[in-house]
Amino acid sequence: MSFLPESLLLDSGISNLLHIPEALERMAAFQPARGHEVQRIYDAGSRAGDDRGIGNVPVDILETSKSYTFFLDVPGLPKSEIQVNLENDKILVIRSNGKRKREDGEEEDGKYLRLERKAAPPRFTRKFRLPYDSNTSGITAKCEDGVLTVVVEKLPPPPEPKTVEVAVV
Repeated sequence: MSFLPESLLLDSGISNLLHIPEALERMAAFQPARGHEVQRIYDAGSRAGDDRGIGNVPVDILETSKSYTFFLDVPGLPKSEIQVNLENDKILVIRSNGKRKREDGEEEDGKYLRLERKAAPPRFTRKFRLPYDSNTSGITAKCEDGVLTVVVEKLPPPPEPKTVEVAVV
């Protein structure tokens, strides 16, 4: 049962958005060479134990030839309130149990009448399963101008297999 009118679901693309995970899985099945990439992207946010219920903070993930970079907007949160951890050597955990300066709407000499500016939730947890080529000892994090940037270096690619010619006797 949907809370949206059926006419809205049928007349627009909203109903299609509800089936994105299944569409990704079907796409992976028909493109075996790239299927693992599609699955990895899907896994990154949803099947890795991502705790979206605890302060849903959007994240951008950039993959380059040398690293994976995670960008989270965390305006108003002090650096000291943000933790970046690694669980089971392959789950990147980014969390904050902090408190924004204006969380309660009170200031020393006054009270906010309106709070409209977007800010990261003071408490959030995000978990990401890192790909197999992640160098878990090469993780760095910095928080600058309200943006948390976590960089996970990639391991060097494995050497090409050596081919040995078999001599026919």
